[in-house]
This record gives sequence, C-alpha cells and structure tokens, in this order.
Amino acid sequence: MSSANNAAIVEISQTANRFRSSIVLQYESKYIDVKSILGLFTTLVTSGEYNLHVHGPDAEEAVAAMTEVFAKHNMNVKAISE
Repeated sequence: MSSANNAAIVEISQTANRFRSSIVLQYESKYIDVKSILGLFTTLVTSGEYNLHVHGPDAEEAVAAMTEVFAKHNMNVKAISE
C-alpha cells in the first residue's frame, strides 16, 4: 500500500474520531468501523465505491467532514441516509 493510502487511512480515522456518531464504511459485504485504523488498513486496499453509514447526535456534521476527507484522497464514498 502506498504512503498516500497510509496518509488517507490516518486522516479518515482521525476525522471520524472527532465525532460521537457511529461511522461505518461498507464495501461490498464488509462493514468497517471507520474509527478503527486496523479495520481501514484491511479494507481500503482497492479502489471502488464505498457506502458511508452515520448514526448519532452529530451525524450531519460527521457526514460532511467524512465526505470531504474521502474526496480529498480521491476516494468514492456515498453517504447513505436511513
């Protein structure tokens, strides 16, 4: 994995940890807690589209911040509102 991916993983996790909401990334049939760096390292190994599920008191702010950080690293993410 390139250092750019490492930087993306660290920034994604750090950003997620600023929020109280549950932030889960779905890729195919896998669900990963975005606050877990280990989970991200094992999942963000391929380019593809990810679905972002956010639930909690600051969900709206979390979705905005997470969408921004994914876009910064040229990763496709779609926020799923339920």
